[in-house]
Amino acid sequence: MSEAVITGLGATTPLGGDVESTWAGLLAGRSGVAALDEPWAADLPVRIAATLAVEPAPLLDRAQARRLDRVEQIALLAARQAWADAGRPMVAPNRLAVVVGTGVGGLLTALGQDDVLEARGVRRVSPHTLPMLMPNGPAAWVSIELGARAGAHTPVSACASGAEAIAYGLDLIRLGRADVVVAGGAEACVHPLTLAAFSQAKAVSATGSRPFDVSRDGFVLGEGAALVVLERASFAAARGAQVLASLAGAGVTANADHITASQLDGQVRAMRMALADVDPLDVTQVQAHATATPAGDVVEAEAIASAIGRHPAVTAIKSMTGHLCGAAGSLAAVAAVQSIRDGRIPGTVNVTRVDPQVKLDVVTGTRPWTPGPVLVNAFGFGGHNASLLITP
Repeated sequence: MSEAVITGLGATTPLGGDVESTWAGLLAGRSGVAALDEPWAADLPVRIAATLAVEPAPLLDRAQARRLDRVEQIALLAARQAWADAGRPMVAPNRLAVVVGTGVGGLLTALGQDDVLEARGVRRVSPHTLPMLMPNGPAAWVSIELGARAGAHTPVSACASGAEAIAYGLDLIRLGRADVVVAGGAEACVHPLTLAAFSQAKAVSATGSRPFDVSRDGFVLGEGAALVVLERASFAAARGAQVLASLAGAGVTANADHITASQLDGQVRAMRMALADVDPLDVTQVQAHATATPAGDVVEAEAIASAIGRHPAVTAIKSMTGHLCGAAGSLAAVAAVQSIRDGRIPGTVNVTRVDPQVKLDVVTGTRPWTPGPVLVNAFGFGGHNASLLITP
C-alpha cells in the first residue's frame, strides 16, 4: 500500500490570511468571532460570526475576482499557499489531482443573483453565475490553476466535506491514480439566510462557541479555506520534498439514520477505520469536531473514548475560528500538522467548566506536547462521519 505524506499547507481563516497567522492565533487563544454590524444583520436573532481576517478579492487579479464566488476565491488562495509551501512539485498533469470539498458551494452568488433577477430583471443576471454557484467550482478553479488532470473532485458532505476530501486524496494515492493531490475544503456562507436557518434549528449560539462546556448552546458560523498537498511518499522522497507529517489513515462512514443527529456507532466506525494500522492507545491528541451543541459534544466524547480506549488530550479549535462547515475538518488537519511541527496543542477557549458527561482530557490552554499520532474528526448533517490519522 502506497504511503502518503503531507508536504504543503495553505489556509485563510478568521484568525489570519495564511497558516502562520492562523496558527499563531490558535496558540494565543485568540478569537476570530466578532459582532456583525452590517444593516442586514440588525434583525437576526444571532448577530455574531467568524468572518475572514483578510479579504480575498484584493489578493486576486481584478478580472478573475469578479468571476469567482467568495468560496472559489478563498479555495484558490489556500491552494496557492499550499502549492508554494510544497515547493511547487514538478509532477505530470495526469498524475496531479484536486479534491476540494464544500458544504454548499457558491451560496452567496446564488442568493445575490436571485436578488438581481427579482429587482432588475433577466438581462442584469451575470453570465458567470453558474460557474460561480456550482459546488464543484472551487475544485475546478484549483485544477485549472495547477493544471491538474488526474481528477477534480468535490465531496459535498456538509461539515465533513473537508476531511472527506483529504480521505479521498489518500485513496487516490493508495490506488495509484495520482502522485500528488491538493485536498481540503472551503466555505463562505455567512449570510442572513444561513444565520436565520441555523437559528431556527437552534444550532448556533448568540454569545459564543463553548465546546464541551456545561453551558454550551451551539456553534458560531465561520468562513475559510484550508488545503494540504498530499504526495506519494516515494515521489516526495525522490524530489527531496520537505515532509511535514504523514497521512497514515482515514475513515469515512454514514449513519443512515437521522438527517441531523449525531450517532455514536457511525463516529466510532470512522475513527476505528482511521486507526486500523496503528495501536489506538498511541493516539495522544484528538482534534475534535466539537461544535458546542449540547448533544453533539457528548456523543463525540463517548465515541472518542470507545474508539481509542482511553482519554487522550482533546482540543476544539472551533472555539476560536467558528465553524467553517465544509472547511472545518481540513482546517483541523492543518492544525494537527502544525501541532506536530511545533510540539504544542492549542487549547479550547471559553471553557469555564467541562460538562461532567464529557469524560475527556479537554485542553483549555496551550499545552506542550511530545508529537505523536493525532486523530482528526469531522461530522456533518446527513450522517456523514470522517476521521483522519496524522502522524509525525
